[in-house]
Amino acid sequence: MSDILEVKGLSFRYPDSTRRAVADFDLSVPQGEIVVLAGPSGCGKSTLLRAVNGLVPHMYSGEYGGEVKVGGVAVKDSSMRDLAQRVGFLFQNPENQIFMFTVERDVAFGLENLGVPREEMRTRVDEAMRLLDISDLAQRAPHELSDGQKQRVALAGVLAMRPQLVILDEPTSLLDPKTAAELVALVARLRRELGTTFVVVEHRLDLLVKVADRLVVMNEGRKVMEGTPRDVLFRDEAESYGVAVPAITQVQKMLAKDRLVPTSGLMTPAELAAAVGGGSR
Repeated sequence: MSDILEVKGLSFRYPDSTRRAVADFDLSVPQGEIVVLAGPSGCGKSTLLRAVNGLVPHMYSGEYGGEVKVGGVAVKDSSMRDLAQRVGFLFQNPENQIFMFTVERDVAFGLENLGVPREEMRTRVDEAMRLLDISDLAQRAPHELSDGQKQRVALAGVLAMRPQLVILDEPTSLLDPKTAAELVALVARLRRELGTTFVVVEHRLDLLVKVADRLVVMNEGRKVMEGTPRDVLFRDEAESYGVAVPAITQVQKMLAKDRLVPTSGLMTPAELAAAVGGGSR
C-alpha cells in the first residue's frame, strides 16, 4: 500500500527562535491509516501539521530542511490551492472554519473558491452531508447548531474537497464525552467506508487509541516514541513525555504485571472487569 504522507528529515526553525520547532522528523502514513500525535504543549505538533498542509514554508518563513510529500508530491513545491485539495484540516474550534449563513452553503464554500462546476459541486456537497448525517440541516444556520453538529458541518466541508489526507487538530476538546465518542466512531467509519487517511492531534487518548493504528509521541521537536497504542501506552516512559495515559490503561498495566489480565490489546472497562472477575473464580 502506498504512503499518502511521507515526512523525511523535516526540520524547521522560526526566525525569532533559537531552537528548531521540529528536528530531524520522519513519518510515513499509508493510505487508510489513522495516526495519533501526542506530546506536551510546545513539542512541535502544530509546526508539523503546518508543514503537512503547506503553511510551513508557504505562509511561515524560517529555516526549513528535509521534505514533506502528500500523495507523492512535495509540499514545498505545491501551491496552497493545490494543497487545499490534497490535505483537509479540521480545526480544534469548528467555528474558525464556518463562514456562511446556511450549512449547505458552508459545505460548498471551499468548492466555490476553487471554481468547481456547479453540477459537480452539488454532487459533492450532497455526498458529504449524507456521509456526515447532516442532510436534514442543509438550510439551518450554523450558529444555531450544537458543537457536535458544527464539528460535522466543518468536517463535511473538508470531505467535500475529497482530500487524500485529513488532519484533525484536537477534535474532541470542545465536545462532551458522548459527542466525542460519536466523532471518533465517525472517523472510524470514514476510514472503513472511504479509506480516508487521518492524522489526529489529541490529548484525550481514551477514545482515539481504540481506533488508531499508531501512536506517535513528540518531545522538543523530535519523535521519541512510536508504535501501536498498546505498545506506546504500556511503556513507562510515555507519561514522562506528557502523554495522558488513560486511567483504564493504567489499571490494566498494574493488573497485567500480576498476570491478572492479558498483556496484549487495550481493554475497555467492561472487558477488564470481565477478565478480573473470570480470573477470580
